[in-house]
Amino acid sequence: MFDKSKIKGVIFDLDGVICSTDELHYQAWKALADEIGVYFDRQINGRLRGVSRMASLEIILEKSDKTYSEEEKLALAEKKNDVYRKLLGKMGPEDVSDEVRSTLVALRERGYRLSIGSSSKNTPLILERTDARRYFDAVSDGNNITRSKPDPEVFLKAAQFLNLDPCECVVVEDATAGIDAGVAGGFFTAAIGAACGYERADFNLDTFSDLLGIL
Repeated sequence: MFDKSKIKGVIFDLDGVICSTDELHYQAWKALADEIGVYFDRQINGRLRGVSRMASLEIILEKSDKTYSEEEKLALAEKKNDVYRKLLGKMGPEDVSDEVRSTLVALRERGYRLSIGSSSKNTPLILERTDARRYFDAVSDGNNITRSKPDPEVFLKAAQFLNLDPCECVVVEDATAGIDAGVAGGFFTAAIGAACGYERADFNLDTFSDLLGIL
């Protein structure tokens, strides 16, 4: 049972929660799919939410007539990431809203420890470009995990970095796979954006600042 007095930390997914890079991901995957002659649209792109780069590639290649070796798949994933990182270079502080920033500041003032829990290996670059790293006590991302959501590894490591138990943390996610990961890890979960209304979440947030009503 949720007891606010026992919550000491909040772990946030990055894409779609702190900032939005969905359109940049779509553009990069679309460029790759077009290059290799595979059909790709926004509906398929929706299946990639909260999924690792390699797992996303597997979804895209479902439409391919060609069978790719693991080496070829790694090369394709790297090609997509090269395009994506170039697009990330256009990001700036304005890509994190005033509402998100003020909410993070308020949570810190209330004594909560904050961490990022993202499957993206580009997390450090995004945090740097948006000037958001300063709000977080720890970062767990695709650079320190071997299993992607819905496996809870990224959140478990975030809690470990904060020196907290999962039951002392709330995970904030915009993907059902992320909520599933939080539940699997023993965390309380708050769904926002595309995941809002997901029945497995403990809380559903209409806006980011709704967190302050929970905590």
